[in-house]
Amino acid sequence: MAAITLLSTKALSRNFGGLKAVEAVDFEVTQGEIHALIGPNGAGKTTFVSLLSGRTAPSSGTVTFLGEDITSDAAYERVRKGIAYTFQITSIYPKLSVFENVALAAQNTLQRTSAWLSWKNQALESAVVSALEKVGLADRADVKAVALAYGHQRLLEIAMGLALAPKLLILDEPTQGLSDSEIDGFCDLVKAVSKDTTILLIEHNMRVVMRLADRITVLNGGQVLATGAPDDIRANEDVQTAYLGGS
Repeated sequence: MAAITLLSTKALSRNFGGLKAVEAVDFEVTQGEIHALIGPNGAGKTTFVSLLSGRTAPSSGTVTFLGEDITSDAAYERVRKGIAYTFQITSIYPKLSVFENVALAAQNTLQRTSAWLSWKNQALESAVVSALEKVGLADRADVKAVALAYGHQRLLEIAMGLALAPKLLILDEPTQGLSDSEIDGFCDLVKAVSKDTTILLIEHNMRVVMRLADRITVLNGGQVLATGAPDDIRANEDVQTAYLGGS
């Protein structure tokens, strides 16, 4: 069965004055894969992901999702089409409970279906519980988000993303600030989630990248330096020089 291209860009660029933050990037994510995006600081990763999620408009080029040109779509429109983006810095509602945080996301999805009737309908509760069970937070549903440990707040944000029922889940530096044991748990979680959802992972931790990724794209200076399987990227001399320190 031929691989299905879920998301792709063609000559995607973003300039800030004279600075070319992203320059003519051709990129694609295949349905069902875990695709990692890496690069040194200042490589253009954050700007590129903002272009994919609709938080930043491109200077030129196109973004396509499941064959549809979404270049001009706003961020909320992309969410509705199946692109969920978890932020590099935890973005939750601290005064709300864990359940309520996820319910806000699930409600956005269920409003698009005939199943949505009210805050407390069965479909909403089922969606929230399912997302919380996937990330291991079901037993903390009534806890205020602000009372969660940092690692659990990151898991809550992922649950909020999953509650959107995304076709593509973009995880931006998800292991930042996590302990080694929390990182191991996160890797197990991503592997489980990837059975149903395509993952785009932006990550500095190379151990995590090599453990999880099916393919890796390396950005450097706003351009694609290399794309390939983890072993190919590890052996690539240009990547070693630009990012892996020549080792």
